[in-house]
Amino acid sequence: MVITGENFVLVGALLLFVAVMAGKVAYRFGAPALLLFLGVGMLFGLDFISFRSVEMTQFVGMISLCIILFTGGMDTSFQEIRPVLGPGIVLATAGVVMTAVVLAAFVWLVAPWMGLEMSFPLALLLAATMSSTDSASVFSILRSKKQGLKQHLRPLLELESGSNDPMAYMLTVLLISVLTNSSEDSVGIGMGLVYLVVQLVVGALSGYLIGRLAVWTINKINLVNHSLYSVLLLAFIFFAFAFTDLIKGNGYLAVYLAGLVVGNHKLAQKRPLMVFFDGFTWLMQIVMFLTLGLFVNSNELLRPEVLLLGGAVGIFMIVVARPLSVFTCLLPFRNFSTKARWYISWVGLRGAVPILFATYPLMAEIEHAELLFNVVFLSTIISLVVQGTTVSGMANLLGLAFEERESAFNVEMHHDDMKSALTEVEVNAAMLGSGHTLKDISLPENTLVMMVCRNGEYFVPKGNTELMVGDKLLVISDRSEELANTYKDMGIDDVMKIR
Repeated sequence: MVITGENFVLVGALLLFVAVMAGKVAYRFGAPALLLFLGVGMLFGLDFISFRSVEMTQFVGMISLCIILFTGGMDTSFQEIRPVLGPGIVLATAGVVMTAVVLAAFVWLVAPWMGLEMSFPLALLLAATMSSTDSASVFSILRSKKQGLKQHLRPLLELESGSNDPMAYMLTVLLISVLTNSSEDSVGIGMGLVYLVVQLVVGALSGYLIGRLAVWTINKINLVNHSLYSVLLLAFIFFAFAFTDLIKGNGYLAVYLAGLVVGNHKLAQKRPLMVFFDGFTWLMQIVMFLTLGLFVNSNELLRPEVLLLGGAVGIFMIVVARPLSVFTCLLPFRNFSTKARWYISWVGLRGAVPILFATYPLMAEIEHAELLFNVVFLSTIISLVVQGTTVSGMANLLGLAFEERESAFNVEMHHDDMKSALTEVEVNAAMLGSGHTLKDISLPENTLVMMVCRNGEYFVPKGNTELMVGDKLLVISDRSEELANTYKDMGIDDVMKIR
Protein backbone atom coordinates (compact mmCIF):
# COMPACT_ATOMS: atom_id res chain seq x y z
CA MET A 1 0.00 0.00 0.00
CA VAL A 2 1.35 3.43 -0.99
CA ILE A 3 1.90 5.69 2.03
CA THR A 4 -0.18 8.82 1.53
CA GLY A 5 -1.69 11.30 3.94
CA GLU A 6 -5.09 9.65 3.52
CA ASN A 7 -3.70 6.18 4.22
CA PHE A 8 -1.86 7.47 7.28
CA VAL A 9 -5.09 8.95 8.67
CA LEU A 10 -6.95 5.70 7.91
CA VAL A 11 -4.39 3.57 9.77
CA GLY A 12 -4.41 6.01 12.68
CA ALA A 13 -8.20 5.86 12.91
CA LEU A 14 -8.13 2.05 12.85
CA LEU A 15 -5.49 1.98 15.59
CA LEU A 16 -7.52 4.29 17.82
CA PHE A 17 -10.73 2.33 17.21
CA VAL A 18 -9.12 -1.03 18.00
CA ALA A 19 -7.43 0.46 21.07
CA VAL A 20 -10.73 1.79 22.44
CA MET A 21 -12.45 -1.57 21.86
CA ALA A 22 -9.51 -3.27 23.58
CA GLY A 23 -9.93 -0.88 26.51
CA LYS A 24 -13.60 -1.89 26.80
CA VAL A 25 -12.62 -5.57 26.86
CA ALA A 26 -9.92 -4.86 29.44
CA TYR A 27 -12.38 -3.10 31.76
CA ARG A 28 -14.82 -6.03 31.57
CA PHE A 29 -12.16 -8.58 32.52
CA GLY A 30 -10.33 -6.43 35.06
CA ALA A 31 -7.14 -6.04 33.01
CA PRO A 32 -5.25 -2.73 32.65
CA ALA A 33 -6.52 -1.03 29.50
CA LEU A 34 -3.06 0.43 28.88
CA LEU A 35 -1.62 -3.10 28.60
CA LEU A 36 -3.98 -3.86 25.74
CA PHE A 37 -3.16 -0.51 24.08
CA LEU A 38 0.46 -1.65 24.13
CA GLY A 39 -0.57 -5.04 22.75
CA VAL A 40 -2.51 -3.46 19.89
CA GLY A 41 0.58 -1.48 18.90
CA MET A 42 2.75 -4.61 19.01
CA LEU A 43 0.18 -6.55 16.95
CA PHE A 44 0.04 -3.91 14.20
CA GLY A 45 3.83 -3.65 14.28
CA LEU A 46 4.32 -7.33 13.46
CA ASP A 47 3.19 -7.30 9.83
CA PHE A 48 1.31 -4.11 9.01
CA ILE A 49 3.38 -1.12 10.13
CA SER A 50 7.14 -0.65 10.15
CA PHE A 51 8.06 2.01 12.70
CA ARG A 52 11.52 2.36 14.28
CA SER A 53 12.01 6.10 14.76
CA VAL A 54 13.60 6.78 18.15
CA GLU A 55 13.24 10.54 17.70
CA MET A 56 9.52 10.37 16.92
CA THR A 57 8.91 7.90 19.74
CA GLN A 58 10.62 10.23 22.22
CA PHE A 59 8.70 13.24 20.92
CA VAL A 60 5.32 11.49 21.21
CA GLY A 61 6.27 10.24 24.67
CA MET A 62 7.39 13.69 25.82
CA ILE A 63 4.18 15.41 24.66
CA SER A 64 1.98 12.66 26.09
CA LEU A 65 3.78 12.59 29.44
CA CYS A 66 3.41 16.36 29.80
CA ILE A 67 -0.37 16.09 29.36
CA ILE A 68 -0.67 13.04 31.64
CA LEU A 69 1.37 14.60 34.45
CA PHE A 70 -0.42 17.94 34.23
CA THR A 71 -3.87 16.35 34.29
CA GLY A 72 -2.82 14.10 37.14
CA GLY A 73 -1.73 17.14 39.12
CA MET A 74 -4.87 19.08 38.21
CA ASP A 75 -7.11 16.21 39.38
CA THR A 76 -5.26 15.91 42.72
CA SER A 77 -6.75 17.71 45.70
CA PHE A 78 -4.08 19.26 47.89
CA GLN A 79 -6.31 18.65 50.92
CA GLU A 80 -6.24 14.93 50.14
CA ILE A 81 -2.48 14.67 49.66
CA ARG A 82 -1.56 16.94 52.60
CA PRO A 83 -1.68 14.08 55.18
CA VAL A 84 0.61 11.96 52.96
CA LEU A 85 2.86 14.72 51.63
CA GLY A 86 5.90 13.58 53.64
CA PRO A 87 5.85 9.88 52.71
CA GLY A 88 4.89 10.71 49.13
CA ILE A 89 7.92 12.97 48.62
CA VAL A 90 10.26 10.45 50.26
CA LEU A 91 8.98 7.64 48.02
CA ALA A 92 9.26 9.86 44.94
CA THR A 93 12.90 10.79 45.64
CA ALA A 94 14.77 8.47 48.00
CA GLY A 95 12.51 5.56 47.01
CA VAL A 96 13.45 5.95 43.34
CA VAL A 97 17.18 6.07 44.11
CA MET A 98 17.02 3.06 46.43
CA THR A 99 15.00 1.02 43.94
CA ALA A 100 17.55 1.80 41.23
CA VAL A 101 20.55 0.84 43.41
CA VAL A 102 19.02 -2.42 44.65
CA LEU A 103 17.91 -3.47 41.17
CA ALA A 104 21.27 -2.49 39.66
CA ALA A 105 23.13 -4.66 42.16
CA PHE A 106 20.91 -7.60 41.25
CA VAL A 107 21.39 -7.11 37.49
CA TRP A 108 25.16 -6.72 37.90
CA LEU A 109 25.35 -9.98 39.89
CA VAL A 110 23.09 -12.17 37.74
CA ALA A 111 24.05 -10.91 34.26
CA PRO A 112 27.29 -12.99 34.07
CA TRP A 113 25.29 -16.13 34.87
CA MET A 114 23.28 -15.45 31.70
CA GLY A 115 26.35 -14.96 29.54
CA LEU A 116 26.14 -11.16 29.61
CA GLU A 117 28.98 -8.83 30.57
CA MET A 118 27.52 -5.72 32.17
CA SER A 119 29.34 -3.03 34.13
CA PHE A 120 27.73 -1.64 37.27
CA PRO A 121 27.11 1.82 35.71
CA LEU A 122 25.33 0.12 32.80
CA ALA A 123 23.29 -2.00 35.20
CA LEU A 124 22.46 1.16 37.14
CA LEU A 125 21.31 2.84 33.90
CA LEU A 126 18.96 -0.05 33.21
CA ALA A 127 17.63 0.16 36.78
CA ALA A 128 17.25 3.95 36.62
CA THR A 129 14.94 3.75 33.61
CA MET A 130 12.68 1.39 35.63
CA SER A 131 12.96 3.10 39.01
CA SER A 132 9.73 5.14 38.91
CA THR A 133 6.17 3.94 39.01
CA ASP A 134 4.20 4.89 35.94
CA SER A 135 1.75 7.74 36.39
CA ALA A 136 -0.39 6.82 33.37
CA SER A 137 -0.88 3.26 34.61
CA VAL A 138 -1.52 4.17 38.25
CA PHE A 139 -3.89 7.06 37.48
CA SER A 140 -5.96 5.09 34.97
CA ILE A 141 -6.23 1.91 37.07
CA LEU A 142 -6.98 3.54 40.44
CA ARG A 143 -9.50 6.01 39.04
CA SER A 144 -11.34 3.43 36.93
CA LYS A 145 -12.03 1.21 39.95
CA LYS A 146 -15.11 2.04 41.99
CA GLN A 147 -13.19 1.07 45.09
CA GLY A 148 -12.04 3.12 48.03
CA LEU A 149 -8.73 2.54 49.80
CA LYS A 150 -8.19 3.03 53.53
CA GLN A 151 -5.32 4.91 55.25
CA HIS A 152 -5.12 7.59 52.51
CA LEU A 153 -3.55 5.05 50.15
CA ARG A 154 -5.04 6.36 46.91
CA PRO A 155 -3.75 9.96 47.25
CA LEU A 156 -0.36 8.59 48.38
CA LEU A 157 -0.03 6.29 45.36
CA GLU A 158 -1.16 9.00 42.95
CA LEU A 159 1.18 11.57 44.50
CA GLU A 160 4.11 9.17 44.28
CA SER A 161 3.44 8.10 40.69
CA GLY A 162 2.86 11.68 39.55
CA SER A 163 6.02 13.08 41.13
CA ASN A 164 8.64 10.32 40.86
CA ASP A 165 9.13 10.41 37.08
CA PRO A 166 11.39 13.50 37.29
CA MET A 167 13.85 11.72 39.60
CA ALA A 168 14.02 8.67 37.31
CA TYR A 169 14.48 10.95 34.31
CA MET A 170 17.33 12.84 35.95
CA LEU A 171 19.06 9.61 37.01
CA THR A 172 18.76 8.27 33.46
CA VAL A 173 20.19 11.41 31.85
CA LEU A 174 22.97 11.61 34.45
CA LEU A 175 24.06 7.99 33.96
CA ILE A 176 24.01 8.36 30.17
CA SER A 177 26.34 11.32 30.61
CA VAL A 178 28.62 9.25 32.85
CA LEU A 179 28.71 6.42 30.31
CA THR A 180 29.35 8.74 27.37
CA ASN A 181 32.90 8.47 26.08
CA SER A 182 33.04 12.13 25.11
CA SER A 183 34.86 14.20 27.74
CA GLU A 184 32.71 17.19 26.82
CA ASP A 185 29.49 15.46 27.77
CA SER A 186 30.63 13.27 30.65
CA VAL A 187 30.25 14.47 34.23
CA GLY A 188 31.52 13.29 37.59
CA ILE A 189 29.43 11.93 40.44
CA GLY A 190 29.85 15.13 42.49
CA MET A 191 28.68 17.38 39.70
CA GLY A 192 25.92 14.90 38.99
CA LEU A 193 24.52 15.32 42.50
CA VAL A 194 24.63 19.10 42.10
CA TYR A 195 22.82 18.68 38.80
CA LEU A 196 20.08 16.63 40.48
CA VAL A 197 19.52 19.24 43.21
CA VAL A 198 19.45 22.12 40.71
CA GLN A 199 16.99 20.25 38.50
CA LEU A 200 14.65 19.60 41.44
CA VAL A 201 14.79 23.12 42.90
CA VAL A 202 14.49 24.96 39.59
CA GLY A 203 11.77 22.59 38.36
CA ALA A 204 9.69 22.97 41.51
CA LEU A 205 10.00 26.76 41.61
CA SER A 206 9.31 27.15 37.89
CA GLY A 207 6.29 24.85 38.00
CA TYR A 208 4.75 26.71 40.93
CA LEU A 209 5.27 30.17 39.39
CA ILE A 210 4.03 29.16 35.92
CA GLY A 211 1.01 27.50 37.52
CA ARG A 212 0.15 30.71 39.37
CA LEU A 213 0.69 32.71 36.16
CA ALA A 214 -1.67 30.35 34.30
CA VAL A 215 -4.36 30.80 36.97
CA TRP A 216 -4.03 34.60 36.94
CA THR A 217 -4.07 34.80 33.12
CA ILE A 218 -7.09 32.51 32.65
CA ASN A 219 -9.08 34.37 35.31
CA LYS A 220 -8.27 37.81 33.87
CA ILE A 221 -8.28 37.32 30.12
CA ASN A 222 -12.10 37.00 29.72
CA LEU A 223 -12.19 35.16 26.38
CA VAL A 224 -15.45 35.40 24.43
CA ASN A 225 -14.94 31.96 22.88
CA HIS A 226 -14.77 29.65 25.91
CA SER A 227 -13.22 26.84 23.87
CA LEU A 228 -10.01 28.87 23.68
CA TYR A 229 -9.40 28.45 27.42
CA SER A 230 -8.34 24.85 26.73
CA VAL A 231 -5.94 26.03 24.03
CA LEU A 232 -4.51 28.67 26.37
CA LEU A 233 -3.94 26.11 29.14
CA LEU A 234 -2.26 23.74 26.67
CA ALA A 235 0.13 26.57 25.80
CA PHE A 236 1.00 26.98 29.49
CA ILE A 237 1.64 23.22 29.85
CA PHE A 238 4.14 23.07 27.01
CA PHE A 239 5.68 26.40 28.03
CA ALA A 240 6.18 25.08 31.57
CA PHE A 241 8.03 22.04 30.25
CA ALA A 242 10.15 23.75 27.60
CA PHE A 243 11.02 26.90 29.56
CA THR A 244 11.97 24.93 32.68
CA ASP A 245 14.17 22.65 30.63
CA LEU A 246 15.76 25.72 29.03
CA ILE A 247 16.78 27.12 32.44
CA LYS A 248 18.20 23.70 33.49
CA GLY A 249 15.25 22.61 35.64
CA ASN A 250 13.22 19.43 35.39
CA GLY A 251 10.37 20.03 32.99
CA TYR A 252 8.31 17.02 34.06
CA LEU A 253 8.33 18.12 37.69
CA ALA A 254 7.36 21.65 36.62
CA VAL A 255 4.42 20.36 34.58
CA TYR A 256 3.10 18.21 37.44
CA LEU A 257 3.37 21.04 39.99
CA ALA A 258 1.80 23.52 37.58
CA GLY A 259 -1.16 21.15 37.24
CA LEU A 260 -1.38 20.83 41.03
CA VAL A 261 -1.45 24.63 41.39
CA VAL A 262 -4.05 25.10 38.64
CA GLY A 263 -6.30 22.35 39.98
CA ASN A 264 -6.33 23.73 43.52
CA HIS A 265 -7.17 27.36 42.72
CA LYS A 266 -10.29 29.13 41.54
CA LEU A 267 -10.33 29.05 37.76
CA ALA A 268 -12.65 30.41 35.10
CA GLN A 269 -14.31 27.63 33.09
CA LYS A 270 -12.77 25.05 35.41
CA ARG A 271 -15.36 22.33 34.82
CA PRO A 272 -15.13 22.43 30.98
CA LEU A 273 -11.34 22.45 31.27
CA MET A 274 -11.39 19.35 33.50
CA VAL A 275 -13.67 17.53 31.06
CA PHE A 276 -11.50 18.48 28.07
CA PHE A 277 -8.25 17.37 29.68
CA ASP A 278 -9.74 14.11 30.92
CA GLY A 279 -10.60 13.06 27.38
CA PHE A 280 -7.41 14.51 25.91
CA THR A 281 -5.30 12.63 28.47
CA TRP A 282 -6.87 9.34 27.47
CA LEU A 283 -6.06 10.13 23.84
CA MET A 284 -2.43 10.87 24.75
CA GLN A 285 -2.17 7.66 26.79
CA ILE A 286 -3.50 5.61 23.89
CA VAL A 287 -1.19 7.31 21.38
CA MET A 288 1.85 6.86 23.62
CA PHE A 289 1.23 3.17 24.31
CA LEU A 290 0.42 2.47 20.66
CA THR A 291 3.62 4.23 19.57
CA LEU A 292 5.75 2.27 22.02
CA GLY A 293 4.08 -0.96 20.94
CA LEU A 294 4.79 -0.18 17.30
CA PHE A 295 8.39 0.75 18.09
CA VAL A 296 9.42 -2.49 19.78
CA ASN A 297 10.73 -5.38 17.69
CA SER A 298 8.70 -8.32 18.95
CA ASN A 299 11.20 -10.84 17.59
CA GLU A 300 13.97 -9.38 19.75
CA LEU A 301 11.86 -9.91 22.88
CA LEU A 302 12.07 -13.67 22.26
CA ARG A 303 15.86 -13.80 22.37
CA PRO A 304 17.02 -16.07 25.25
CA GLU A 305 19.07 -13.40 27.02
CA VAL A 306 16.16 -10.94 26.90
CA LEU A 307 13.68 -13.50 28.20
CA LEU A 308 16.00 -14.58 31.03
CA LEU A 309 17.15 -11.15 32.15
CA GLY A 310 13.81 -9.43 31.51
CA GLY A 311 11.92 -12.10 33.45
CA ALA A 312 14.41 -12.00 36.31
CA VAL A 313 14.33 -8.20 36.49
CA GLY A 314 10.53 -8.08 36.40
CA ILE A 315 10.13 -10.63 39.20
CA PHE A 316 12.92 -9.17 41.34
CA MET A 317 11.44 -5.68 41.02
CA ILE A 318 8.03 -6.89 42.21
CA VAL A 319 9.20 -9.25 44.96
CA VAL A 320 12.35 -7.58 46.36
CA ALA A 321 13.39 -4.14 45.05
CA ARG A 322 10.04 -2.34 45.35
CA PRO A 323 9.06 -3.78 48.79
CA LEU A 324 12.54 -3.11 50.18
CA SER A 325 12.53 0.53 49.11
CA VAL A 326 8.94 1.10 50.30
CA PHE A 327 9.44 -0.43 53.75
CA THR A 328 12.74 1.45 54.21
CA CYS A 329 11.35 4.82 53.09
CA LEU A 330 8.25 4.50 55.26
CA LEU A 331 10.13 3.61 58.44
CA PRO A 332 9.81 7.18 59.86
CA PHE A 333 6.06 7.24 59.20
CA ARG A 334 3.99 5.33 61.76
CA ASN A 335 0.54 6.01 60.29
CA PHE A 336 0.69 3.09 57.83
CA SER A 337 -0.03 -0.48 58.87
CA THR A 338 2.12 -3.37 57.67
CA LYS A 339 -0.65 -4.40 55.28
CA ALA A 340 -0.76 -0.87 53.86
CA ARG A 341 3.00 -0.97 53.26
CA TRP A 342 2.67 -4.27 51.44
CA TYR A 343 -0.09 -2.82 49.28
CA ILE A 344 2.00 0.27 48.44
CA SER A 345 4.79 -2.13 47.49
CA TRP A 346 2.45 -4.09 45.25
CA VAL A 347 1.05 -1.08 43.37
CA GLY A 348 4.47 -0.16 42.01
CA LEU A 349 3.36 -0.53 38.42
CA ARG A 350 5.73 0.05 35.55
CA GLY A 351 4.33 1.26 32.25
CA ALA A 352 5.03 3.61 29.38
CA VAL A 353 7.46 5.88 31.26
CA PRO A 354 10.19 3.24 31.83
CA ILE A 355 9.91 2.19 28.18
CA LEU A 356 10.13 5.82 27.10
CA PHE A 357 13.18 6.44 29.28
CA ALA A 358 14.78 3.28 27.85
CA THR A 359 14.86 4.98 24.44
CA TYR A 360 17.35 7.58 25.73
CA PRO A 361 20.28 5.10 25.76
CA LEU A 362 19.34 4.23 22.15
CA MET A 363 19.57 7.90 21.20
CA ALA A 364 22.95 8.20 22.91
CA GLU A 365 24.16 4.98 21.25
CA ILE A 366 25.15 3.46 24.59
CA GLU A 367 26.64 -0.03 24.38
CA HIS A 368 23.98 -2.76 24.79
CA ALA A 369 21.24 -0.11 24.48
CA GLU A 370 19.04 -2.48 22.44
CA LEU A 371 19.33 -5.13 25.15
CA LEU A 372 18.44 -2.58 27.84
CA PHE A 373 15.38 -1.43 25.93
CA ASN A 374 14.06 -4.94 25.34
CA VAL A 375 14.66 -5.97 28.96
CA VAL A 376 12.79 -2.89 30.21
CA PHE A 377 9.95 -3.56 27.78
CA LEU A 378 9.55 -7.19 28.86
CA SER A 379 9.79 -6.31 32.54
CA THR A 380 7.10 -3.66 32.07
CA ILE A 381 4.75 -6.18 30.49
CA ILE A 382 5.33 -8.51 33.46
CA SER A 383 4.54 -5.67 35.86
CA LEU A 384 1.34 -4.71 34.06
CA VAL A 385 0.15 -8.32 33.83
CA VAL A 386 1.01 -9.37 37.38
CA GLN A 387 0.40 -6.16 39.33
CA GLY A 388 -2.01 -4.30 37.06
CA THR A 389 -4.58 -7.11 37.04
CA THR A 390 -4.51 -7.53 40.83
CA VAL A 391 -4.80 -3.94 42.11
CA SER A 392 -8.35 -4.48 43.39
CA GLY A 393 -7.85 -8.09 44.40
CA MET A 394 -4.82 -7.32 46.53
CA ALA A 395 -6.64 -4.47 48.29
CA ASN A 396 -9.50 -6.84 49.14
CA LEU A 397 -7.09 -9.57 50.26
CA LEU A 398 -5.30 -7.19 52.63
CA GLY A 399 -8.56 -5.75 53.97
CA LEU A 400 -7.75 -2.23 52.75
CA ALA A 401 -10.64 -1.76 50.30
CA PHE A 402 -14.15 -0.51 50.71
CA GLU A 403 -16.84 0.00 48.11
CA GLU A 404 -17.32 3.64 47.26
CA ARG A 405 -20.96 4.52 47.69
CA GLU A 406 -22.49 6.13 44.63
CA SER A 407 -24.50 9.27 45.17
CA ALA A 408 -28.28 8.92 44.99
CA PHE A 409 -28.41 12.45 43.58
CA ASN A 410 -26.86 13.08 40.18
CA VAL A 411 -25.83 16.62 41.10
CA GLU A 412 -22.76 18.59 40.06
CA MET A 413 -22.07 22.07 41.38
CA HIS A 414 -18.88 23.74 40.20
CA HIS A 415 -19.01 27.45 40.90
CA ASP A 416 -15.81 28.73 42.46
CA ASP A 417 -17.50 31.67 44.18
CA MET A 418 -20.01 29.47 46.01
CA LYS A 419 -19.04 28.93 49.67
CA SER A 420 -21.77 26.44 50.52
CA ALA A 421 -21.05 22.78 51.16
CA LEU A 422 -23.25 20.12 49.56
CA THR A 423 -23.51 16.75 51.31
CA GLU A 424 -25.54 13.57 51.13
CA VAL A 425 -26.49 11.57 54.23
CA GLU A 426 -28.72 8.64 55.06
CA VAL A 427 -31.35 9.06 57.78
CA ASN A 428 -30.76 6.88 60.85
CA ALA A 429 -32.74 6.30 64.03
CA ALA A 430 -30.73 8.85 66.04
CA MET A 431 -31.63 11.60 63.57
CA LEU A 432 -35.33 10.94 64.22
CA GLY A 433 -34.94 10.86 68.00
CA SER A 434 -36.75 14.19 68.50
CA GLY A 435 -39.46 13.55 65.93
CA HIS A 436 -40.09 12.13 62.47
CA THR A 437 -40.72 15.35 60.57
CA LEU A 438 -38.07 17.49 58.93
CA LYS A 439 -38.72 20.43 61.25
CA ASP A 440 -37.95 18.21 64.29
CA ILE A 441 -34.35 17.68 63.14
CA SER A 442 -31.91 20.14 64.68
CA LEU A 443 -29.70 21.53 61.91
CA PRO A 444 -27.35 24.56 61.94
CA GLU A 445 -28.52 27.93 60.65
CA ASN A 446 -28.23 28.55 56.91
CA THR A 447 -28.72 24.83 56.28
CA LEU A 448 -31.37 23.45 53.93
CA VAL A 449 -32.49 19.94 52.99
CA MET A 450 -32.93 20.36 49.25
CA MET A 451 -34.21 16.93 48.26
CA VAL A 452 -35.11 13.50 49.61
CA CYS A 453 -34.57 10.16 47.88
CA ARG A 454 -36.83 7.33 49.09
CA ASN A 455 -36.89 3.95 47.34
CA GLY A 456 -35.58 5.50 44.14
CA GLU A 457 -38.14 8.31 44.09
CA TYR A 458 -37.21 11.98 44.60
CA PHE A 459 -39.16 14.84 46.12
CA VAL A 460 -38.60 18.28 47.64
CA PRO A 461 -39.44 18.18 51.36
CA LYS A 462 -41.35 20.66 53.52
CA GLY A 463 -41.13 21.26 57.24
CA ASN A 464 -43.93 18.79 57.97
CA THR A 465 -42.56 16.07 55.67
CA GLU A 466 -42.21 12.80 57.58
CA LEU A 467 -38.82 11.15 57.17
CA MET A 468 -38.05 7.45 57.37
CA VAL A 469 -34.89 5.52 58.30
CA GLY A 470 -33.01 4.88 55.06
CA ASP A 471 -34.07 8.11 53.34
CA LYS A 472 -31.21 9.90 51.64
CA LEU A 473 -31.03 13.66 52.13
CA LEU A 474 -29.31 16.22 49.90
CA VAL A 475 -28.19 18.98 52.29
CA ILE A 476 -26.67 22.37 51.48
CA SER A 477 -25.13 24.54 54.20
CA ASP A 478 -22.98 27.61 54.78
CA ARG A 479 -21.91 26.16 58.15
CA SER A 480 -19.99 23.09 57.04
CA GLU A 481 -18.05 22.65 60.29
CA GLU A 482 -21.16 22.96 62.46
CA LEU A 483 -23.00 20.57 60.16
CA ALA A 484 -20.15 18.04 60.42
CA ASN A 485 -20.40 18.19 64.23
CA THR A 486 -24.18 17.74 64.00
CA TYR A 487 -23.72 14.64 61.86
CA LYS A 488 -21.22 13.32 64.39
CA ASP A 489 -23.67 13.85 67.28
CA MET A 490 -26.29 11.91 65.32
CA GLY A 491 -23.91 9.01 64.83
CA ILE A 492 -23.65 9.56 61.06
CA ASP A 493 -20.19 8.55 59.83
CA ASP A 494 -20.94 7.90 56.17
CA VAL A 495 -21.20 11.43 54.79
CA MET A 496 -20.75 11.91 51.06
CA LYS A 497 -19.33 15.30 50.15
CA ILE A 498 -20.63 16.38 46.75
CA ARG A 499 -18.94 19.76 46.90
